[in-house]
Amino acid sequence: MQAEAGRVADSLPTEGTPQRFLRPETVLVLALSLGASGVSALISFVGALTKPGGLKHQAAHLNGSYAPGRPWLDLAWQLFGIATALVPVALVAHLLLREGSGLRAIGFDLTRRLPDLARGALIAAGIGSAGLAFYLAARASGFNLTVVPESLPDVWWRVPVLILSAVQNAVLEEVIVVGYLLRRLGQFGWTPMAALLASSLLRGSYHLYQGIGGFFGNVVMGVVFVLLYRRWGRVGPLVVAHSLLDTGAFVGYVLLAGKVGWLPTA
Repeated sequence: MQAEAGRVADSLPTEGTPQRFLRPETVLVLALSLGASGVSALISFVGALTKPGGLKHQAAHLNGSYAPGRPWLDLAWQLFGIATALVPVALVAHLLLREGSGLRAIGFDLTRRLPDLARGALIAAGIGSAGLAFYLAARASGFNLTVVPESLPDVWWRVPVLILSAVQNAVLEEVIVVGYLLRRLGQFGWTPMAALLASSLLRGSYHLYQGIGGFFGNVVMGVVFVLLYRRWGRVGPLVVAHSLLDTGAFVGYVLLAGKVGWLPTA
């Protein structure tokens, strides 16, 4: 039953929104969120590619300080950035509610908490080690920048903010790139394969700032996530998995950077 629900959820008709409004709506949602991030990442990648020296000798920095030396102001900026990054998710929730469904239509609710947590943990365990190995191989081959997951000051809120950032990334990406986008593309009449490719390529595009390895690694992850979403009809497990993966990357870097030889640092 869940698998069938996942397959048909992409193409359910809208109830309260005329079809002629859905295409510009989708473009605007992406332009305000991960579509714009994809363009930004492409520009960043071109800049890195045309800079003298190989990609692996350059760094892509995530979760940096907004106010060095001023921890309370920095914390305020960190929380502000996390909150405003989730505004497109609130917009999607409003748009789906307006058509008579809401986020429950894409499986982002608390009705199946334990199965979502269990499935998400299994996905993270399966992807985590393979993803790390792929990143290290891509960087060693010169196809990836050195990714610096965090460069926050060593203050009490460092790890909590990194965890919040990981959850924010997961909610934003899985709700928009999987649940919302697949639903809209299905309503536009796209084939399941075309929609899968569009979602996966979009996911890869906004990771281009990391390099070619970051792009292809996330395209593969996107394919896996779309297939699992269609099987279960829920983005909940994907949000859990993504949150665990990013938390492991961010907090793991705090614990291991400079202490193990195999982890590249800037």
